[in-house]
Amino acid sequence: MGHRAAIVGAGHSRFGVLAEGPRALLRTALDGAVASVDRGLDRSAIARGYLATLGFGGWQIGNASAVLAEELGVPGLPTVRVENACASGGFALQEAVQAVASGHSELVVVAGLEKMTDVSSARRRYWLGVSGDTEWERQAGLTFAGVYGLLASAYLDRYRVSPEALAEVAVKNHENGALNPNAHFQKPIRREQALSSPKVADPLGLYDCCPVSDGAAAVVLASPELARRLTDSPVYVDGVGAASDRLAVQERDDLLGFSASRRAADAAFRAAGVRREGISVVEAHDCFTIAELLALEDLGFCGRGEAAALTLAGATRRTGRLPVNPDGGLKAKGHPIGATGVSQAYELFLQLRGAAGARQVPGARTALAHNVGGAGATAAVTIFSTG
Repeated sequence: MGHRAAIVGAGHSRFGVLAEGPRALLRTALDGAVASVDRGLDRSAIARGYLATLGFGGWQIGNASAVLAEELGVPGLPTVRVENACASGGFALQEAVQAVASGHSELVVVAGLEKMTDVSSARRRYWLGVSGDTEWERQAGLTFAGVYGLLASAYLDRYRVSPEALAEVAVKNHENGALNPNAHFQKPIRREQALSSPKVADPLGLYDCCPVSDGAAAVVLASPELARRLTDSPVYVDGVGAASDRLAVQERDDLLGFSASRRAADAAFRAAGVRREGISVVEAHDCFTIAELLALEDLGFCGRGEAAALTLAGATRRTGRLPVNPDGGLKAKGHPIGATGVSQAYELFLQLRGAAGARQVPGARTALAHNVGGAGATAAVTIFSTG
């Protein structure tokens, strides 16, 4: 199987409602990634750059990737913009891994960026809505939260699950977010708060929904050979998988599961040559609490309808047998769309190096990142290890 590439540095801005503009956020993440390379990094040695962004609100209508070269301080660097809705960061990371693994580029940088809070709520709903089907769903008034509300209703009904399972996802991720200095929300909540919060899209309440956030994240990828010259603690990318599904939810065979996630996970596990039980920590795409339950099932960590019991039993807590979203996930850390998939890689870089501080998962050696676009139309799954 072998290592395809290695992360040797990672940087992250704060996530939240921020005063900084897009360029400043991107610069913070890039400078942090370069500075974190143990033995130093000559920026001019970077061969290629990938920027994941929707250009939310139109901060840069075209050629957004050129800003990556500017803020990195490497004019002339070949750059590519990757846009795949909420999975943009995961797909940008995989494109970079392929460039390294193929021998095309020995050293690359991947960044994700979004500035979402400086547009009106109506405009924000429009931008989020275009991640789904625009022919029927959006014209019928179905919002992003509305889609996941339908999924949650169907899940609770089919599997006779209590809403307490959704609340437990929120409680766990807020508890983790409280330990993450970059998180949008850094305050624990109680299960009673989650259950009694105002409804957004029944049965989903306020605490079931991720926030609208600004932020950026970046990682530096190198070939395994170069990585060992740059650091004694590289984090290897061993398996990648990606897939898509029908865009419109109503066109799919099953509401309760994303086939794109299942296909992407199967491909990543085959490529990495590891089994599900070998994974130490998971970053799952929890834009809504129901999404984390669906992710656990789609990724193969439990059977259909079993994620609720697994969660309520505490298995997905930081000290459980399958820690999920130790950084707070999208739910508490925040969801600046283009940055999310790269932020997941940042967190797993820290976890596998034992550098995550108060939120560290003990003994983490293998990790999985799961990044979903829209309501499951695209998915990227990436598996990392310490070697």
